[in-house]
Amino acid sequence: MKNRWLLLFLFSTTSFADVDTQRQQQLVTLLTQDCGSCHGMTLKGGLGPALLPDILKDKPDDMLILTILEGRPGTPMPAWKSLLTYDDAAFIVKQLRKNEN
Repeated sequence: MKNRWLLLFLFSTTSFADVDTQRQQQLVTLLTQDCGSCHGMTLKGGLGPALLPDILKDKPDDMLILTILEGRPGTPMPAWKSLLTYDDAAFIVKQLRKNEN
C-alpha cells in the first residue's frame, strides 16, 4: 500500500505529455478488447464492475489511473504498468469518462 501512495504522489506531481494519435487508436482498441473482456464489451460490467461515466464520476482520476497501472490485489484486475505508461492510463480514464455505451 505504501508503494501505491508513493506512485500516486509521483504521478500527481509530474507533468506528462499527451498520447500521440497512433497510440490513442491502440489504446481505444485495448479498452474495447482487453478491458471489455472483463468489464463487458460495452463496459456495463461483467467479471469486473461497470466502467460507465456515471459510475466513475465520483472517483478521482489519479485513483483510476493507479488502479489501471497497479491492478487491484485480491481481485482479477491485473496491473498494466508493464504495458502502459501513466499517459496511456490517463488517456484511458479520459475515454472512460466520455464513453456513452
